[in-house]
Amino acid sequence: AYVSRGLIKAAPAQDPRQSRYLAAAVDQLAETRRRGRKPREIARATLDWGMPVLESALTLIENGRLSYRGQDAVDLSQTAALEDMAEILWAMPAETAFPRRAPAQLKAYQRLLALAGSAPPSDTLLPLFAVAAPDEPTSAWRTDPEGLARGAGDLVRLLAAAALRQAPGSAPIHRQLASGWGIGAQQAGLIRQALVLCADHELNASSFTARCVASTGASLKACVIAALAALSGVRHGAVTMRVERLWDMLDPDDPTTGLSERLKAGEDIPGFGHQLYPDGDIRAAALMAAIGPDFAAAARFADAVRQLTGQDPTIDFALVALRRHLSLPEGSAFLLFAIGRSVGWIAHG
Repeated sequence: AYVSRGLIKAAPAQDPRQSRYLAAAVDQLAETRRRGRKPREIARATLDWGMPVLESALTLIENGRLSYRGQDAVDLSQTAALEDMAEILWAMPAETAFPRRAPAQLKAYQRLLALAGSAPPSDTLLPLFAVAAPDEPTSAWRTDPEGLARGAGDLVRLLAAAALRQAPGSAPIHRQLASGWGIGAQQAGLIRQALVLCADHELNASSFTARCVASTGASLKACVIAALAALSGVRHGAVTMRVERLWDMLDPDDPTTGLSERLKAGEDIPGFGHQLYPDGDIRAAALMAAIGPDFAAAARFADAVRQLTGQDPTIDFALVALRRHLSLPEGSAFLLFAIGRSVGWIAHG
């Protein structure tokens, strides 16, 4: 009954009369049943997994689809850019939020860039952004909506600059990233699509954090910093780094053996199975389809997990697959997640 209602997935067993179920999925279903609809229990579970406590007009996940203000996110990702998502989610023209001039570069940012050294960009993203972005004109108490919009666009551009460790620019974000990572225009389209698919995702842990900080009257910069801290957790954006480590450990020609041993040891497989998408994360499916069949290692990895657990890839796995497909610097999957989601955090703020 739970399978037919999409609440849990079944995987085939050797005996055709039997089915297998991932133990973690059974445990989660049991916990959800125990919790019921009691507000206190739901609120407690929010910090444990990220179940939305408040409804949002920004994003809706329903019947396996994701929508930004009523527009299908996968459809938007085919042609739209991250700036277009800001226009939708912030409800203001993109040319207002992202003026033609580049954000000002602060001297303190330049000094910190020189000290970053060989540290991974994913580790230096938060401190570089904190130094690069001014608190004004993004204060939540400002009465100038147009100034607030310009400041919000600058925050996204400064976050991209911090990820690339370079001066901020005024070109579309995906083009800045493509140029900084040395890839061509066609490959830049994959980065564009990934950013759009990451733009928002209901009230997950980082977005909920951004809203909490915004409720104090803090600046939008402070909201983004707080959300970045939440995203860095191994149960949120840092899942991409867990996927990277596991991928490195597996035999690229035979991932099944290593994955099977991991499951027998009682360990999970990061980057697979999303509770909001019983039939598979549509963001991951769209991005994997865009990458195409040429990246055979990703397909073998995903197929092996699907056969062992019945679970499909999440956006975390797809971002790592994209990173490896384009030979981007390690940690870029997390950076793409953070830059794309910053638009949603600002919308919640």
